[in-house]
Amino acid sequence: MPELILPDIRFHRSFLAAMAEFQAEGRVGFDEDSSTGQDIGKHARQWADPAEFVRYLRKLEDEARDDSPRPDWRVPQTTLWWVSGIEYLGRISIRHRLTADLRKIGGHIGYDIRPSARQRGHATAMLAAALPVARSLGIDAALLTCDEDNIASRKVIEANGGELEDKRDGKLRYWVPTS
Repeated sequence: MPELILPDIRFHRSFLAAMAEFQAEGRVGFDEDSSTGQDIGKHARQWADPAEFVRYLRKLEDEARDDSPRPDWRVPQTTLWWVSGIEYLGRISIRHRLTADLRKIGGHIGYDIRPSARQRGHATAMLAAALPVARSLGIDAALLTCDEDNIASRKVIEANGGELEDKRDGKLRYWVPTS
């Protein structure tokens, strides 16, 4: 049964395989909307080295702390992994607060499921498991955004109680209750 966990070295090999899947579909680079694509652009060359991978895991852990140094446009975020056994299936990031930019694109929560694990209900279950975590961070209703043409993401958000607020610049903006 899949579960939501803190990032862990035990999933190193499976994580690398998942990132290769994302790269194969073109999710790489700093202009990528997703944290996964941005991380691939920034860290992929070092991830194979276990010591560098541990540094990456520490970076993810540090991102959740309010007092961690970060650019002004970044907010604290908690990253969790969706895993089954020793298999990395995806990740979800919960941003602790919103900036003006995150209110337009990104919202409180962003997620990715590795290509080989899609269309099996993982994203819906992962978001459901993450909503209580968001609640524990003081988020009463989480803003989630998706591209207007991203039917799969729309279904995930709506299955978790998402209420459409509006559309801005090709993005749909939903509010999802966290309790």
